[in-house]
Amino acid sequence: MSTPSEGAAGHPSGVTGQIEWPAPVQAVLFDLDGTLADTAGDLGGAVNVLRVREGLPPMALDLLRPHASAGARGLLGVGMNLFPGDERYEAMRLAFLDAYLLCLADTTALFPGMTEVLNTLETRGLAWGVVTNKPHRFTVPVMEGLGLMQRSGTTISGDTTAHAKPHPLPLLTAAEQLGVDPARTLYVGDDLRDIQAAQAAGMPSAAAAWGYLGTAHEVHSWGASVICQHPLDLLRVI
Repeated sequence: MSTPSEGAAGHPSGVTGQIEWPAPVQAVLFDLDGTLADTAGDLGGAVNVLRVREGLPPMALDLLRPHASAGARGLLGVGMNLFPGDERYEAMRLAFLDAYLLCLADTTALFPGMTEVLNTLETRGLAWGVVTNKPHRFTVPVMEGLGLMQRSGTTISGDTTAHAKPHPLPLLTAAEQLGVDPARTLYVGDDLRDIQAAQAAGMPSAAAAWGYLGTAHEVHSWGASVICQHPLDLLRVI
């Protein structure tokens, strides 16, 4: 077990947990929102469009960011006080998605250090890809905006397979497309369902503590193989 240290550009760095996978990984799969890329600004912007329409003041991004990985459900909960089952929820969910489609690449960017991680994976000859619960119509424009659609060995969206995470099928499909054994594929995510999906797929997992992690104090209970504080920490475990 390692202890946190200072990483690139002064960012807190460190790997917590035992590296237990029996063989070196041959591929790395990433969750998208809150793991590979910081999309909270655009997701929060879509919520604020709805708030302004409703005569409410915009919310600070710091209040919305911890809920970004939960998508429309989490953001409408904190931003509009609407939840699945509420009378207005479905109409507002559709309005949120329409608003997001207009701004999904305005501020979205890779997390600091992630460019080096992807470059290093490619230099080492390791395949990488994305498995997200974000619907295909949003995933592709975001990946294209990041300049990653052609580089990613596989891109699995929330509606690509019959089930979304935490079901293992999206991860198993991605590993199959990459031609890699799931047991030698590391999955990186910032949400409990990411780790649950990896466990169900028989993959080692890394919890991305640099992401949104609205319940960061619970991350140690998720059962991830390792917890990484900064994207560059991934290069220490693969």
